[in-house]
Amino acid sequence: MKGRGCFINNTWRETDRRLTVRSPWDGAVVGEVALAGGEEWEAAIQAAQAAAGVLKRFSSYERRRLLEALVAGVRERQEEFARTIVAEGGKPITYARAEMARGVTTLTLAAEEAGRFGGELLPLDTLPATPGRVGLTRRFPLGPVLGITPFNFPFNLMAHKVGPALAAGNPIIIKPASATPLTALKLAEIYEEAGGPPGGFQVLPSPAALAERAVADERLRALTFTGSSEVGWHLKGVAGKKRVLLELGGNAALIVDQDADLAAAAHRAAIGAFAHAGQVCIAVQRILVLAPVYDRFRALFLEAVDREIKTGDPSREDTVVGPLIHDDAAARIRAWLEEALAGGATLLTGGMGEGRLIPPTVLENVRREMKVWREEVFGPVATLTPCRDFAQALALANDSDYGLQAGVFTNNLAHAWQAFEELEVGGVILNDAPVFRVDHMPYGGVKASGLGREGVRLAMEELSELRLLALKIRR
Repeated sequence: MKGRGCFINNTWRETDRRLTVRSPWDGAVVGEVALAGGEEWEAAIQAAQAAAGVLKRFSSYERRRLLEALVAGVRERQEEFARTIVAEGGKPITYARAEMARGVTTLTLAAEEAGRFGGELLPLDTLPATPGRVGLTRRFPLGPVLGITPFNFPFNLMAHKVGPALAAGNPIIIKPASATPLTALKLAEIYEEAGGPPGGFQVLPSPAALAERAVADERLRALTFTGSSEVGWHLKGVAGKKRVLLELGGNAALIVDQDADLAAAAHRAAIGAFAHAGQVCIAVQRILVLAPVYDRFRALFLEAVDREIKTGDPSREDTVVGPLIHDDAAARIRAWLEEALAGGATLLTGGMGEGRLIPPTVLENVRREMKVWREEVFGPVATLTPCRDFAQALALANDSDYGLQAGVFTNNLAHAWQAFEELEVGGVILNDAPVFRVDHMPYGGVKASGLGREGVRLAMEELSELRLLALKIRR
């Protein structure tokens, strides 16, 4: 995709500012894109305003047909998308294909919801003075939406913004991550081929400062952002009165109870911690194991890491840990590992690696003040901690500023329910790792991990306005 322009108002606009996209694996040039400036952002916002009037008048049938056309176009080029994700993002090919399968599902769910997104009938004759009254509710589009997407799931997390926005009748501008703009521009090609209304979907690779200026623009009625907690909460502060949906960082805990299936827990913990080099906001980071089974679980977990977690070239079918997205990420993770080891943590496997490749690394004897405990590593690092009882495991899981998802392996129904009631997270995943997600389920966090919920239907509600019509049928 050399020389691709910004996609604005169904046209490809070139600029004199260029971004070279390079592979994080070997530095090879993958493509080159035009960077939007202030003039391009203004044109896109105006086009989105015009498109808002068009999409608002779309019938449910027309919204569904538009999304079905996107699904069909993506399916035809699914392998091409997957290989683009590998090339620009360094995601192992097996996980890139899985992401594309999920992305197709996400857009399909949006198409289905577009055909049934309605309201309800409310009795308003519940008081002696209100006989013959009834209420109707209906959801109306908010208007132009700004979506800012991350590098780690460049298609599916974009689909979680584009699909619900279009299904609810809103135009959307996507500002993709600078590391992975090509995937978003490929979807723009499909939107153009599908004959979507001009301005309904636009893609603007752009410097962060211009995207932040757009966040503050009152003509954009909603912001849906996936990325770091630091950036997300900053953008909320400049967003003004617009609707804000934030899907931010995590520091996911996995609790292993003493009656758990330890082999299953070890396998899922290994995959959950190290898939895509741990660059997943719900990756397993802190593994909390009940003391009676700690030694057995540790042995099984380390065996699973050694046996199942292959590191290297992301184009290989068996690779689990590929490169980190850039040099700064690798340097930060190494600094955190050095801090932990200097402070008394024990290295059970892994280490510093070289360049952007860090092997799957497991630490023991980690203290709560260390960054590998209290911050989001967002890399191939997991910690192991024994717990004297289930109550302590819950307390340690909650010992975090983050609260996205947590996993609990247990066959104790009382413990499962206790975890559901007490864990300060958006989702509790029972007998699986916290990395589990199905794309229609409510997804989002508490504390520093975000605001609002995704999951296609819930995101449509976030991106629409509920309106009541109160009818007086008779006097």
